[in-house]
Amino acid sequence: MNYYKGKFTPKNPNKYEGDPTQIYYRSSWELRVMNWFDNNPNVIGWSSEEIVVPYRCGTDNKIHRYFPDFKIKVRTSNGSIKTYLIEVKPYGQTEPPKFPGKQTRRYITESMTFIKNQSKWKAAEQYSKAMGWEFKIITEKDIF
Repeated sequence: MNYYKGKFTPKNPNKYEGDPTQIYYRSSWELRVMNWFDNNPNVIGWSSEEIVVPYRCGTDNKIHRYFPDFKIKVRTSNGSIKTYLIEVKPYGQTEPPKFPGKQTRRYITESMTFIKNQSKWKAAEQYSKAMGWEFKIITEKDIF
């Protein structure tokens, strides 16, 4: 069984806000997070890549569409409901790449990816704030 990409079948399909037969994970980390959402009684609703956030990319100055990994609704300890937009990323991609002393192809690619991600996350932060939600980036430090 390949845990890096696949179709997710929720045990609690009533919690999924969308078509529960069309949930796909793109990494083992996303799969782990989906299982947590599905099984956690405080998560009262969730969806995967159902929200579209327009953003202007810092690499080409064009408008693109960003699909954050998840939207979740959580019942907090005081009983209120809080909504989050969530992106699952390796911690290394949340930090600017380290300059290796010369501009290698890898450094340029990592820099462009970092700029693109920063553009997406800034837009998601603004979108979330306008909706009364919170944007979070979850890394392996949170998952494990």
